[in-house]
Amino acid sequence: MSSSSTVRSRKDGSTVSQAEGATTTATKTTKTAAVTTDITADSVKDGSNGNGANENGIEDTAVRGGGLTAPDAGSTTTKPKLKPPPPENPSHISRRSLIIASFWLVVLCLGVPIWWQTTAIYRANLPLEQMTNWADGKACSPVFPIRVAVDASSLDEQGVQNLISATQHTLDAMSDFPGHRLRLDIASSASENRALLVRLTPGDPAVSHPVSSLHTHLPLLEIAYPPGSTTTSDAEPPALAGHIAAQLREIFAEEQAITSHLLATSTTSSEQQPSGSHQGPDASLSKRMTRSMKYAGTYHLTFSLFTSGAVPSSWDIEPAIDQYMRPMLEVLRPIHNFTIDSQVQLYAIPGVQSQVLTKEDLSSFINAAEWPLSPSIGGAPTINFVVFMGNQTIDLNAGDEMSRSWLVPQWGSVYLLAPPAASHVPSELLKQPILTFASHLLSLLGTPQSGSLPMRLSTLTRVRSVDMLLRASSSLGSLARLSRALPSIAIPPSVADGVAKSIHHLELACSQLGSTESLQHARIAETEAERAFFEKSMVGQLYFPDEHKVAVYLPLLGPVGVPLVMGLITESKAWWARRQAKAKIP
Repeated sequence: MSSSSTVRSRKDGSTVSQAEGATTTATKTTKTAAVTTDITADSVKDGSNGNGANENGIEDTAVRGGGLTAPDAGSTTTKPKLKPPPPENPSHISRRSLIIASFWLVVLCLGVPIWWQTTAIYRANLPLEQMTNWADGKACSPVFPIRVAVDASSLDEQGVQNLISATQHTLDAMSDFPGHRLRLDIASSASENRALLVRLTPGDPAVSHPVSSLHTHLPLLEIAYPPGSTTTSDAEPPALAGHIAAQLREIFAEEQAITSHLLATSTTSSEQQPSGSHQGPDASLSKRMTRSMKYAGTYHLTFSLFTSGAVPSSWDIEPAIDQYMRPMLEVLRPIHNFTIDSQVQLYAIPGVQSQVLTKEDLSSFINAAEWPLSPSIGGAPTINFVVFMGNQTIDLNAGDEMSRSWLVPQWGSVYLLAPPAASHVPSELLKQPILTFASHLLSLLGTPQSGSLPMRLSTLTRVRSVDMLLRASSSLGSLARLSRALPSIAIPPSVADGVAKSIHHLELACSQLGSTESLQHARIAETEAERAFFEKSMVGQLYFPDEHKVAVYLPLLGPVGVPLVMGLITESKAWWARRQAKAKIP
């Protein structure tokens, strides 16, 4: 075209000249620059910092400008200076510090005391040193003053005194066990608690040596001495004194051996254990002590009649017990109490049905799975006496010798009785079984085998006294070691009361050793010590390690403690920074 201005076509079909297009472009460039200036000023005013903020402002300007123009790459842009944050109000700082301090005051002054009070473990005060002394044998030395009375009516008083002095001197020289002390005295002035009476009577002049005989039913030793054996000189004691000392030593040898065995197998100090000839426990004595039952104030006796068929179905057990065993039970009453029951079991099949039983068959003869033998009734230990109706016998491997009974250690006794022709067992037929059961009962109770029955029971009283005393002392020592080993275990007041009662009765038992009262006090002491050691609340905490406490407290204290600790650390740093800033100001 030949026109002076170039004409362009519009989208809508209209035309525009070149001059108008130039004017329009200049106008748009001016508006874009104005918009950019406004946006940049707004960014500085709002406190934007860094190149990123400026770039964002430019990008926003480009967006707001519709992408029409962009700043020149060669233009220089001055970065605006950032204003520091306004100073924090001192009241706000104080308020924040007070809030953090209040949280810590609540935790320390209220939370911690409540937690400590509610989770504190009560430990009653125990006399640990005294308990250890009893366990080590330092508080009481088991010394038995066994009193022996001498009745010599045929001698004058001075002669009796000289004989007793000479015999006592001989006994002291022969003794190798300080815990066993025989004390001789004249019968008229002897106490009622004497263990033996020695009666001296003139003997046959034709017999040159003294003759002794121990009574089978009374605690009595009769000695017939020849004339002239009571005379003494300054060089040597009379021959009768040496004979009396030898006889007394032999009579009480079994009791001394049992006491030595108890001391040797206990946890007492080596100073209290016997020395000399009793270096170790005898095998037969250890076997006897093992088969005897643990001491108890009351035993329950169960008499059972077992038969493999339908007969016999009844028996006269009560008259048989009253006639053949009741007198012995009455003698034992100061030491033990007994309760009795009986039963009849028909069609009872034994574990071994052989006609001749060997020693190996005896352990499996009792059919414990089918025979109704209760282990205990009323909390008292049960001693079982079983009568089995059958023709079996026991082969003892000793030629033609046969037996019909045997003792089961710490359980009872079994007797094989031939079945009667009738369906009822009379008391006369039960005589031998009941007498056998009475003998086995004494063995199960730990009664010595030598001497008359009153002497055996007197020895049993002294032996059981030292046994209970040692058991109670050992339990107190174990409790003391447990308390020291586990400082976190709770000790309730009942344990402290039990320990106090046990020590009190131990002192009484130690001061009256050898008497029936000593046995009663020792039994109470042993019961209280066992009850204190096996306290339920203490046994449950033996298996509660400290790791369980960490597992319980960590999930609770972790979420609560972390914010408190971090807040305290942050506030402490801010306080230190403010202090440093104040120190720099001149």
